[in-house]
Amino acid sequence: MKTQTATNQTLHRVGHCLYRSPVSQIYYAILKRAGKQIKRSLKTADAALAKRRLTELQSKAAGINRSESGKLTFRELAARWLAAVGASMKISSYKRQSYVVNVLNAFYGPLVVRGISKANVEQWAAARKPAVEARTFNYDRQTLIRVLDYAVRDGLILDNPARIVKRLRQPKHKVVIPNREQFLQMVAAMRCLRTRALEGANLCEFLAYGGCRLGEAIAMRWGDINFTQKTFTVTGGELGTKNHEARVVPLFPALEQFLVALQASLPQPPSPADRLFTLTTTRTAMNNACTNAGLPHFTHHSLRHFFCSNAIEAGIDFKAIAGWLGHKDGGLLVARTYGHLRDEHSAAMALRMTFGMKEAQNVAAGVKVPKIAGERVPRCFRPWPSCGSCPLRSGRFRSGGRGDRGWRW
Repeated sequence: MKTQTATNQTLHRVGHCLYRSPVSQIYYAILKRAGKQIKRSLKTADAALAKRRLTELQSKAAGINRSESGKLTFRELAARWLAAVGASMKISSYKRQSYVVNVLNAFYGPLVVRGISKANVEQWAAARKPAVEARTFNYDRQTLIRVLDYAVRDGLILDNPARIVKRLRQPKHKVVIPNREQFLQMVAAMRCLRTRALEGANLCEFLAYGGCRLGEAIAMRWGDINFTQKTFTVTGGELGTKNHEARVVPLFPALEQFLVALQASLPQPPSPADRLFTLTTTRTAMNNACTNAGLPHFTHHSLRHFFCSNAIEAGIDFKAIAGWLGHKDGGLLVARTYGHLRDEHSAAMALRMTFGMKEAQNVAAGVKVPKIAGERVPRCFRPWPSCGSCPLRSGRFRSGGRGDRGWRW
């Protein structure tokens, strides 16, 4: 019987391109395509199943592109992939992917795609994990998988070696939401800074009262505001919104009051094509204002949380809030991400948990009930089916006898 030596074991040939381990009885496929030997475990000890999997593997290997598989480098493949998928990406997403591809090229660039092995991928992952945060690593990993999937699709490689790398668990960052007093203090502190920070304070108020993302807010024009119909349209400008769809949002009273005051403060009436804000960020002014006021350092997105939190406290349902924020899931993301109410609101809502008890309702309402000296309140401990004859419900309170066995003082 012919044998084939593999890593740390000897495989016995049992058929064309089919081998079996005498130790584990697992079947293996060993074949040659495009000048390269392919070894795969068929992950079964059943002969019939092994033959079917061998046929599938041979069919898959037959599709390998022999003309390019032996010379195409990762750098060339990544450039080809980026050009193919870039047409359907937003400009910001394309820039992000281009940056990640450049990072991957530093390690994989000169390697021939067909020569990239699982060992290469594990070596890259071991060096990359401690150097960046989990979120960055996961993004790099996903891009590497997509590039090599593109190679599998074009028949350059048989399998994607990057899929052995596991996704890192990302820590959940606690969202810091300013309360109303903190928000007003931050805006007031920003207005006390240099003149440039005045427009930053206006931008912060718009973000807080309108719930827009930063990119949507800086792209807002006066023509998008309809004071007659009391609505404003979020288009996202040239880059578009996150879900590539414009949305019409009601002009909330606080936002309308702010926009009217902002429009009146301009030296001349703005044209519909004029932007509301000329700056693209106010991060530095926000950090300086928070430091001067002794507040936690808030971000632009903290103001979006502030808007959503105030909407939830006002009793507005998640579906309506999701529509205002530009979510298309009917409120699931709002309930999961923005459903965190501030501590003081949670404590106020806890007072409503009275379970119908009169004394608890009085405490929640702030009513003080005078107590009568020596007064005792009966408490019923009878099961529910016997409530029809309960002396507490009928008003027949007795101090003894057979009728009071199910209740106590």
